[in-house]
Amino acid sequence: MPHSFPAGPVAAVLAVLVLAACGAPPAPATGPAPAGGPPAGEASAAPPAPPTTAPGPRAGSATVEADRRAGVRGRTVPASASGATDVVPGTAAGPSGRARTVPVRIEIERGVDVDGAAFAAFVTGVLNDRRSWGGDGSVGFARTDGGAPLRIVLATPALADRLCLPLDTVGRLSCRNGDRVVVNLERWVTGTPEYARDLTAYRQYLVNHEVGHWLGHHHVTCPGPGEPAPVMQQQTLGLDGCRPHSWPR
Repeated sequence: MPHSFPAGPVAAVLAVLVLAACGAPPAPATGPAPAGGPPAGEASAAPPAPPTTAPGPRAGSATVEADRRAGVRGRTVPASASGATDVVPGTAAGPSGRARTVPVRIEIERGVDVDGAAFAAFVTGVLNDRRSWGGDGSVGFARTDGGAPLRIVLATPALADRLCLPLDTVGRLSCRNGDRVVVNLERWVTGTPEYARDLTAYRQYLVNHEVGHWLGHHHVTCPGPGEPAPVMQQQTLGLDGCRPHSWPR
């Protein structure tokens, strides 16, 4: 798979650089991160990469269905597009019985070949899953196309880099910055070697991890070899002996 991150000693160096770039050590969450707070994400010291074409899945394969559900229409990831975003139209109520409901707005960079309705449904489906952050009844997410305290933006590498500043996402990574969760299109389309061919599981992880930052959660590390990786571990950069795991619960 293109743009894999190096293993071994180099990955260890990247991990140190990431912790330095992202600031504070792991700490318990206390609530949504302030809109003006520092950005959080999986920063890397690796150089930027050119646009990629993900391996084309065979017709009828599980990857084709995973892409359809996530709104992915094409396997080529452009390095940049318009640089402007469009709000995906439509609304959807959050689940009943949650202590609070957060309005969330879904945006996609104009010119990107993505099914906006499918992408929005995938994202809100992850957030309202019982295995996600609100599974204890504390929070639900209602989709809106109006104003919202949480905006989830699917962006090309160039726009993701700009929206994530001052965090350096080098054209490859995603982040939370203020009221925005910025999902890098390259990661959305190609996933990572750590998740092998299970693109759905990686996409679930990516949504949960970055929205976890918005909720106030910080990075954590692998608890031990063979353990499921915590969702706030920087799994895009490596698993450190843990097994891939997409959910907070």
